[in-house]
Amino acid sequence: YTQMLSAAYQAIKNADSNVLVISGAPAPTGFFNGCSTSGCDDDKFIRQMANAGAANFMDCVGIHYNEGILPPTATSGDPRGNSGHYTRYYQSMVNVYAGTFPGKQLCFTELGYLSPEGYGPLPAGFEWAAGVTVQNQAEWLADAARLSRDGGRVRLMIVWNVDSDHFGADPQAGFAIVRPDNTCRACVTLGAVMGG
Repeated sequence: YTQMLSAAYQAIKNADSNVLVISGAPAPTGFFNGCSTSGCDDDKFIRQMANAGAANFMDCVGIHYNEGILPPTATSGDPRGNSGHYTRYYQSMVNVYAGTFPGKQLCFTELGYLSPEGYGPLPAGFEWAAGVTVQNQAEWLADAARLSRDGGRVRLMIVWNVDSDHFGADPQAGFAIVRPDNTCRACVTLGAVMGG
């Protein structure tokens, strides 16, 4: 990956040195227990990137956070198994990525909270978010935006997602801030944090 990133970075910067190059943001997971023939956990993958010199070929480290069921200010208390795993909490995700690339800012290319409200039961594998309400989603996105803005490590935060209406085996619509009734509580809370 770092070889590809290097080639892309150089081509992009040669074309326009002002373009922001963000590294790929791996899915947050502890599923693989490091690396296996099936895949790698994100912390292992980004450490391998760092060891291969990836910091020289990016302006910002890509990061995803999409499995939270607690406010982004929480640092413990996740009721799922492996409650201490860093991917459960906004701040520990930031700490792992910032610690791996200490000289780089972070760019959340996906940050979202899954809520089934307005859709019905979540599909298998996503039951962990069954208790998250749309109000939680709105408040937590606003808190994440505030923490990102004020923490000094985050350059960019993209909300996952705005208005998907697909609610199947991958319940993307449950992450959407525009809900089935066309309301958007998160628009209000995010607007208040961002001054708009």
